[in-house]
Order: sequence, then C-alpha cells, then structure tokens
Amino acid sequence: MGNAREILIGKPAPAYGRLRGGEWEKALAYAEGYKQFLNAGKTERECTAEALRMAEGRGLLSYARHNKAVILIKRGRRPLSEGTRIVAAHIDSPRIDVKPYPLYEQDGFAMLKTHYYGGIKKYHWMAMPLELRGVVVLRDGTAVTLAPDADEPVLFISDLLPHLGADQAKKVLSEAFPGENLNVTAGTIPSEEDGDEKVKFAVMSLLHKRYGMTEHDFQSAELCFVPAGTARDAGLDGSMIGAYGHDDRSCAYAAMKALFDAEDPEYTAVCVLADKEEIGSEGITGMQSAFFDTVMEDLCAAEGTALRTCYANSFCFSGDVTNAFDPNFADVSDARNNARLGHGPCVMKATGRGGKSGSSDASAETMGKTRRLLDGAGVCWQMGELGKVDQGGGGTVALFLARRNIEVVDIGVPVLNMHAPMEIAAKIDCWELYKAFSALYADR
Repeated sequence: MGNAREILIGKPAPAYGRLRGGEWEKALAYAEGYKQFLNAGKTERECTAEALRMAEGRGLLSYARHNKAVILIKRGRRPLSEGTRIVAAHIDSPRIDVKPYPLYEQDGFAMLKTHYYGGIKKYHWMAMPLELRGVVVLRDGTAVTLAPDADEPVLFISDLLPHLGADQAKKVLSEAFPGENLNVTAGTIPSEEDGDEKVKFAVMSLLHKRYGMTEHDFQSAELCFVPAGTARDAGLDGSMIGAYGHDDRSCAYAAMKALFDAEDPEYTAVCVLADKEEIGSEGITGMQSAFFDTVMEDLCAAEGTALRTCYANSFCFSGDVTNAFDPNFADVSDARNNARLGHGPCVMKATGRGGKSGSSDASAETMGKTRRLLDGAGVCWQMGELGKVDQGGGGTVALFLARRNIEVVDIGVPVLNMHAPMEIAAKIDCWELYKAFSALYADR
C-alpha cells in the first residue's frame, strides 16, 4: 500500500530532502548572488540600474521607463504569433517617502516630514537605523543620486520610551502611531550663521555641500528612507536570508537569472520588472501602464503579428511572494492551505481579499499546465492561499496580465515579516523559484 498511499494522498514536504546531488551547493551560491542584488537595489531605481548592468552584453533586448521599470527579452525560435513566455515581478517595496517640503526645525532638532509608501505597520519603522536614498533633479536639470556609503551616519524615527508609554499602550495600533508622526531626525548641531532655524540651516547647508541642493529642490526629488544595513544569513543554520525587499525582489532576481540562463528558448522569453505594485500598479511605470504593451506591440508589428494574437497565445508566471506560515501567529492562517518556509515556491490559484476580490483566479487548465511544467523540471513547489478567507488578503500584478488576455498564475517564495524592514525568506525556496522560472522559459 506504500506506493498507492504516495499516489493517492498528497502532502507538501520540505524541499531539503528532495534535492539532487550537489544542488544544495548551487542553492547556496545562488543565495550569495541574490544577496548582492538586494544590497545593490534598495529602491526601484537602483534595481532597474542593476538589472540593466547585469543584462549588458548578454544579447538581450532591454527597455527601461523613467529608470524605474525594465523589460528584458530573449528572442525565441517561434514567431510572436505563437505567443511568449513571461515572468512579471515588481521591484518596488514598502518604504518611507520624503514629503515635498520636508525639512523643519523644532525644539533644537532638524526634522524631515515623511509619507509612508505601501502597506506597512508603522511601528516597524521606528527606532531602527534608516538611510536616505533616491534622486534629486536640481533647478538646472541635473539629476543627483543619493546613495550613502556603508560608514555614513544613519537616520531614525524616534519612539516613545516604555517608561512614559502608558497612554500610548492603551491605544489601538492604528491610532498609537500616526503617519504624521513618522518624522525623521536629521541633525542637532546649529549653524554659526546668524538667523533663525540654525539647525535646519546647518542640515540644508550639508545637503547643498554634498549634492548641490537647495530647499526648493525637494520639489523635484524622489527621496525615501529604507533600512540601513545589508542582507544577512538568518537562523543558526544559515538556512534563511534576512533582508529588506524580498517582496518582491526575490522574484525579480529569479526572473532575471532564469532569463539570462535560458538557452535557445522555443518561445520568446520576457522578463517584466514593474514599479508601483505596492500602491496598486498605477502610474507610468506600473503594470497598468502602457509601457509593456508599447514594447510588445512594436515587436509584434515588426513581424506583422497582431498584439492581441501574441497575448492570447502567451503564458505568464506572475512572480510575487506570499506569507509563510508563522507558528507565532498560527490563528490567522488555514494551516492546511498556507505556504511553509522551506517547502519551495508557492503557486496561488487565486489571491485577492474575501471572496477572491481583486484576483484573476487561474483556470483548471492553467493550473494543469503549471503542474506539468514544474513537475517536469523537478521543481519542489507547494500550493497555498494568503491566510484565512476573512482575515485580510492581498493582490499581485496577475489581474493586469489577465486583462490583456494573457494566461497567468501567481507563484513566489513564502516570506516571514512581510512588509517589515527585515523580511525572511528560505534560501531553498529562492533556488526552487529560479528553477520554476527556468522551466517556464524552457517550455517546448
């Protein structure tokens, strides 16, 4: 009955025991490359620059939009009329943005006003080291990049000490940490110049010396605070990676690496790294924009193929992370249907909220093709949903691909601490995701 039981009763198992000879060493090497990508790309602009750098000299077609979204393409043997194989991920992550008029002085402190980006728990970002990154376009049109060195001073958002936190502790989380109070401390030393707001003037003078900025230049800037520090191995056994931005750079890196390594693909292989997913995929660099369509339409026109025909025959993996089952918070998940760390990437038939609102909900045929691709390539994978049905939920870019009549399903690594300054992913899951994307690009 042993064989019959294995055939009839299916239960996900940890991926470690299913690795073939030498594969764990490959997974570890892959993790090192991925950590380097995380360290190089803490914003969508930096990810775009790193993606283009990595793609250089590989014979790919590459397209970027406003330095914040990128499309990489490797031509296949079949015409575009027979479709493409697409992996779409996003390279923006939750963070703390700087307001248009941020700098002010209060009670001897120079402070910066902020506006958080994406869905965060605000208290996660307080009392921890932050760094300022981004780009400023000066009055004369010069673009100046802010990317601090490792030894530069960190910045921070202060929190109330527990000794005086009795009233704060009585409040619900949504009220205890107002967004308007996420003000970053920038300095305390006053200028020796005469006049008011000496600490503010001193900080502004420092910014002018380093970057040529005046206060008006904040009006044409994209600046944000992200966690300081680098990606690190996590766990006593080093089986995990602790880092900012696994959501969704784990999928973005896997998509790029799989595309780079794809040899003589049958179908044209497309890697889409989009911006703005964390705020609804809006804007000129989001997945709802015409950027992707414009690139694909030009390629199709060169072959005399209708774009709609190409889309209708294409197949896409929407690469995005999901939550990993957390034994500390087991009550928010359906333990039978939640992805688990170390069990490989999670395929999600549907995402969304409640009654699958905001989901493309992949068909049985799409799921069948996905199973054949992954099993045929020896990928260790699992299926799951994002927590209990009425607990909350979340979306991906999948529905925007589906609106284009592209067959699509979600797949990504399970993550602990999602949307926190330090997220956790298992190295083996990242490796198996790379194998999954490679299987799609190798589809025959």
